[in-house]
Amino acid sequence: MKELFSVLFRTIFFYFFVMFMFRIMGKREVGQLGVVDLIVSILIAELVAISIENTQDTLFMTVIPIVVLVILEILLARIALKSKKIRTFFGGKPSIIIDKGRVDFKEMVKQRYTIDDLLLELRQKSIKSIEDVEYALLEANGKLSIFEKKLFDKNCPLPLIVDGEIQSSTLRRINKSKVWLEYMLRKNEISKEDVFYCFYKGYKLFIIEKRDLINLGR
Repeated sequence: MKELFSVLFRTIFFYFFVMFMFRIMGKREVGQLGVVDLIVSILIAELVAISIENTQDTLFMTVIPIVVLVILEILLARIALKSKKIRTFFGGKPSIIIDKGRVDFKEMVKQRYTIDDLLLELRQKSIKSIEDVEYALLEANGKLSIFEKKLFDKNCPLPLIVDGEIQSSTLRRINKSKVWLEYMLRKNEISKEDVFYCFYKGYKLFIIEKRDLINLGR
């Protein structure tokens, strides 16, 4: 009876404790978890399961490792916000599966992404054919972002600079060069390193710099 009470107490305790820890980490839905988030979640689940089974161990033997994992996850998240290299190392980066309507089979093999996976994603988004897709990205969380040709027009925002890094593939798509982009930045006295996000939409440049949205015009 005492052991049963201990199991029930531990179950209820860890239910609220883990909920509190996840709230601290600011978790999103499971499908959006990154690699680090997923690893931390699995380890927490394993630690809780072991603690519930081993009632002879003190709660602190489980609480302390969970707290350490949460602190580590928060620290890595803070570092990743300031460093794109760290963010890419831990979270990965998107892979282009379809570019201008053409499937990149080499990238699919590299990512171990089959044609059946691709067709399944297209069907789930009510897309009848690969030819209807202009651009498809395999995100770091395993989801496929799809841009249809009929939607991929001048009104679709295209990223030109992300965290100070110029997106050469987008420049080629809009028939512009790095010289043109750097000229536009100099013209408005903006350094590339100070740009958080820059996108091209409706034949205009939009730059997000220090929480300001600047319309540079054409």
